[in-house]
Amino acid sequence: MALTKIDTYAVMYSANKFAPRIWLKNGNKWIGQLIFMPNGSALPADNMSGSQVNLYYHLDDCQNAVDLLRNESPMYLLYSGSGGGFENGIKTTQEVVGEGEV
Repeated sequence: MALTKIDTYAVMYSANKFAPRIWLKNGNKWIGQLIFMPNGSALPADNMSGSQVNLYYHLDDCQNAVDLLRNESPMYLLYSGSGGGFENGIKTTQEVVGEGEV
């Protein structure tokens, strides 16, 4: 299981047929991307392309991902493997109960 800190991100929402994406960076190195496919479509298996992780979500999940990256710190990219038996995603660290914003 690889857990990598996400330092910065960039959102790409293309005007053509490319799926919306969120690119993830650790330091000066691109570590992966979240790719948002049309709602209801079959999602490809998460995978590695070179040293970068590709995680697939439905478009309905895009705002949730942006909100997490915008509002939580630290954030991590979790990649366990490709296929149905692996849990991959972005995650926070443990937080104190009731820590919400005021």
